[in-house]
Amino acid sequence: MMDWTDRHCRYLHRLLSRRALLYTEMVTAAAVVHGDRERLLGYSPEEHPVALQLGGSEPALLAAAVRAALPFGYDEINLNVGCPSDRVQSGAFGACLMRNPALVAACVSAMIEAAEGRAEITVKCRIGVDEQEPEEILPAFVDTVAATGVTRFAVHARKAWLEGLSPKENREVPPLDYPLVLRLKQARPDLTILLNGGIGSMDEAEAHLAAGFDGVMIGRAAYHDPAAILAPADRRLFGEAREIAPEEAARAMLPYIEAQLSAGERLNRITRHMLTLFQGRPGARLWRRVLSERSHLPGAGPELVEEALGAIGPARDAA
Repeated sequence: MMDWTDRHCRYLHRLLSRRALLYTEMVTAAAVVHGDRERLLGYSPEEHPVALQLGGSEPALLAAAVRAALPFGYDEINLNVGCPSDRVQSGAFGACLMRNPALVAACVSAMIEAAEGRAEITVKCRIGVDEQEPEEILPAFVDTVAATGVTRFAVHARKAWLEGLSPKENREVPPLDYPLVLRLKQARPDLTILLNGGIGSMDEAEAHLAAGFDGVMIGRAAYHDPAAILAPADRRLFGEAREIAPEEAARAMLPYIEAQLSAGERLNRITRHMLTLFQGRPGARLWRRVLSERSHLPGAGPELVEEALGAIGPARDAA
């Protein structure tokens, strides 16, 4: 979710769900250690619970990144061993690390020591890469990494083909193998296993939880239709009598937008994450047009969001 789940996106998503765990976009350990930490790691306190997602393959550098992140108070720090993008592979981390579980174990061991119990260290992985046999590689990988003390794994239930497929194709072409990941969970009941990959609705999420998974991780579906995925999550998955309407969420963004603009942010960097709030609703196309065509203009502010809201028809008219 690089370039997607930035702090503005997470603030909006937190308005829709109080309970869902939100993940940052992946940042490299080197960037955290050597770069602008406030820009890379800063977030609003309202975003909790929130997990920092790191990429890297050098134990010492990852440990340094964890130490740099601790003052920011993240609830979880996740090592991404599942991303197949070219720029990740060129740095020798991401999904290509599935080939080297011993190195991953060394990385998370260093991260756990650096965290000093102040943030949980977790791992996100694939079921295998390229020619690997997932039935063999996934259990062996998880056991090797779990021996360090990691107990929480988010498993994208597809192989990643590091050559021949684009990152987008790697999210769609390799077949999903949910039963394999479920067998992993059943054989290792002491581990927390979250299922990722291809989950596109609350109905699907509930079905996977009922099957025995400890959680589900939903990425692009939640981004493209947050009102359908995140708004009912607290009620349907956490038993809370709460479900915020997307109109309420949009209006609740206005003070945040005002504060961010006062700090020098541009409106379009915030509203780009709001474009899909009204999927399937009358007026959704005009809402998107107003925001996408005018939010970059000089002087654009919260009043543009209010104007765009005027295009949205009542919820009872929604298909």
